[in-house]
Amino acid sequence: MSAIFLLGLSAGSSVAADRKDITLQVGVEQRFGSKPTDALALQAQSGDRLTFLFETEGKPQTVTGTSATLDVVQQPLPEPALQERVVLTTHRSFESAEDSASRWQAQGIPVEVAQPERWQVWAKRETYSTPLLRRLLLQSLQERGIQTAYIDTQVLPKQPRASLVVNGYRYTRDRIEIASGQGVIQVTQKSGDKNRHLYTGSLRLQPNTYGTYTLVNQVPLEAYLRGVVPYEIGTWAVQPVLEVQAILARTYALRNLRRFAIDGYQLCADTQCQVYNGITGAHPATDRAIAATRGKVLTYNNELVDAVYSSSTGGITAPFNDVWSGAERPYLKAVIDSVGTPWDLSRQSLADEKNFRRFISQTKGFNEAGGELFRWRIESPKETLNRDLRRYLTTIKSPLATFKTIQRLDVAQRSPAGRVLKLTVTTDAGKVELAKDNILVALYAPNSTLFYLEPLYGMNRVLKGYTFIGGGFGHGVGLSQTGTYHLGKLGWSSDRILSFYFPGTQLQPINNTITFWRDDRGKASGG
Repeated sequence: MSAIFLLGLSAGSSVAADRKDITLQVGVEQRFGSKPTDALALQAQSGDRLTFLFETEGKPQTVTGTSATLDVVQQPLPEPALQERVVLTTHRSFESAEDSASRWQAQGIPVEVAQPERWQVWAKRETYSTPLLRRLLLQSLQERGIQTAYIDTQVLPKQPRASLVVNGYRYTRDRIEIASGQGVIQVTQKSGDKNRHLYTGSLRLQPNTYGTYTLVNQVPLEAYLRGVVPYEIGTWAVQPVLEVQAILARTYALRNLRRFAIDGYQLCADTQCQVYNGITGAHPATDRAIAATRGKVLTYNNELVDAVYSSSTGGITAPFNDVWSGAERPYLKAVIDSVGTPWDLSRQSLADEKNFRRFISQTKGFNEAGGELFRWRIESPKETLNRDLRRYLTTIKSPLATFKTIQRLDVAQRSPAGRVLKLTVTTDAGKVELAKDNILVALYAPNSTLFYLEPLYGMNRVLKGYTFIGGGFGHGVGLSQTGTYHLGKLGWSSDRILSFYFPGTQLQPINNTITFWRDDRGKASGG
């Protein structure tokens, strides 16, 4: 694993084990300035004031006010700037990108994980710092038959510069610290999305890797959970279910502090991490669950687990390696999502296509039975499939992006837990192999990788498209939120629910013996 991940992690987690309420760095506006109309209104609470700290000619300057605006000015450059990097691979998830980064690193190529839009693995820019070095690397990779890599080149005539407007004055600065006396700041989008967010802690506007800015919320862990749990699980579930979500959200945050090391913060505020909307939607029920579980995390062999969860599993949880790549997580394995025995996986492997279709036809006896996305059937015309695949291949710079039409889809490999591991797409220009969660990037139709295909034919048996028939929504690894609602109604405790979805794990308070994260070479960080 690249050292950048370790550096990014150690900055936050090396002290985490000694304090139950560490401060997190959450990017709440990740690409501020990507549009010239981007603007944020900042507002203090009644009777309070905002404090802005930045540098002017190398000296610290402090300005106060009850409100302010952050916007961007497109500043022309004296000469167009070259922004260039070698993109080695592109992925749907951080998990797969991190595993890919480990593989490149093992080949002697220093790398870093980025997220300009989708997750990408870049050849490390400090190492490949000149156009010549970047092209020599690409040439070397192509000579080895590696076709996924390409050079992403942009020539920028302008650059966005962030500005703070307060008390009628404009300050154009790249870094701005924002605090308030009461520790609560309201942020409102001034165009488009009018949603207001209340953030506890403080804010910092800082440059990111992509030529824009990130607004980072510096927020204590337990306060952060107040803005996650209501949005991830709702507020209406019974208390043990809310406690389960609080424990998983806390564990997930601490294990994933390295995600945005390249940009100088730790977590994002959307589904690429956990949905976080500040304390705007904080609720007494979820606050009670957070307080009741304060400092508690889920571990396996005294290491924080990959505390992943999804809306629904479709009746069976997916092993980690059915969806992502990387070291095996023994506690993330196939679990029939039921308190009964509607299916015997040891005798009826779902790798068998007939067994799988019988499994999907079953609608009763599962924890998610009756849920909206427990079972689904989606028809996708060939024109839509062509468009989706072409967009995906264009994004990854594939030479097959110029294909005219899809000729057929085939499930080439299915796991014993039923997930599609490889999907072969035959086009008029050649075959495309889609693996694991990249299937959901390339094709919009399926809600998960737990599906089978039926071709749609028109007149004279002409292929019109495909029907995707499957179950679940999302990656399906770890806990099912829909299933958890059912277990909570049955009276299950929070620790029993966690043991069901994460077998072999232990619940314990944060302490200085816990390893926060271990890379694929076994090197530990945190604790």
